[in-house]
Amino acid sequence: MKLPPVWVRRVIIAPLVIVISLVMVVTIPLWLLGAIGLTSLVPGRFRLPRVLWLVTVYLLWDAALLVVMFALWVASGFGWRIKSPAFRRAHYRLGARGLEILFQIFGTVLRLTIARRGSDDPDPDAAAAAFDALFSPGTPLVVASRHAGPGDSFIIVNTLLNDVDRMPRIVLKYTMQWDPAVDVLLNRIPTRFIVPSGFGKKHAGGGHSVEDSLRDLASGMGPEDAFVIFPEGGNMTSTRRRSRIERLRASGRDALADRAEAMIHVMAPQPGGMHAALAASVDADVVFIAHTGLDRLVTMADIWRELPMDKGITMRAWRVARADIPEDRDAQAEWLFGWFERIDAWITEHAEPEAASPAG
Repeated sequence: MKLPPVWVRRVIIAPLVIVISLVMVVTIPLWLLGAIGLTSLVPGRFRLPRVLWLVTVYLLWDAALLVVMFALWVASGFGWRIKSPAFRRAHYRLGARGLEILFQIFGTVLRLTIARRGSDDPDPDAAAAAFDALFSPGTPLVVASRHAGPGDSFIIVNTLLNDVDRMPRIVLKYTMQWDPAVDVLLNRIPTRFIVPSGFGKKHAGGGHSVEDSLRDLASGMGPEDAFVIFPEGGNMTSTRRRSRIERLRASGRDALADRAEAMIHVMAPQPGGMHAALAASVDADVVFIAHTGLDRLVTMADIWRELPMDKGITMRAWRVARADIPEDRDAQAEWLFGWFERIDAWITEHAEPEAASPAG
């Protein structure tokens, strides 16, 4: 769906979200009683009230961020200094606090836990400390993660802001700008919204213009910055995985297609964005992130079936020093592919039994 112009998103959609959130708050007793009354007709553990409550919370969260960011816009001289370092840091603090609140509420309602692991140490505290140490300040980072399950980009950005004290520069699909708060906030901090290259035989976007944009985003990173990218280009689904493999075969890269087919949980990574980021930040190390716990949540029906989720999400990170990263473009692409094979193997070993079968 085509994204509306900026003025429509700011003048119509954003205020509409605030109005809807206020209406939801005023009518909470009515819809909550109705949802509880319908619970007997809907199988599951209070799924309908949970969903309606989370929708209300998210709308209120969006609205609150929009109000605060409007105040920041006024304080900046009606946008005059909104991109200054002071206001950029203020928006990072706002994003960190907002995500902290959102994860507290959603984690409680959905019964979600998130474990960080930077080693294979059986002691969870030691593994979490090792994870945090991988992000120690002093060197800019390129953070490359698998992309699977609802909200994994939120989880990673929350981890960077609230657990390891990094300031993310984020690469996201352009459709995320449909969310008014995400749209406003991320357009005020270093972010690029891109059109992915697609998963069929024809490219829908991407290319050199995207690489140039990502190179610009990664330029000038400081010791507290982290460039966040999802090299798969989109959430992992069986259809997308198959399309990626077919595209590799259509381009004559049968060996890579065979290797991509052997990977169960991830898609063949697209190396252009990583190459652009590393070329722009010549002293950056790379942190790879794998995660499990969201693997079975692909469609809305999957999410509905799992409510409340009662899930433990595990994030595993590895850090690669810049000296160990190839500079040649082709060698770097091979290196990236090899890392995603390693991520796939780790997920196979640690995923839930139902998620350990081939993606199709």
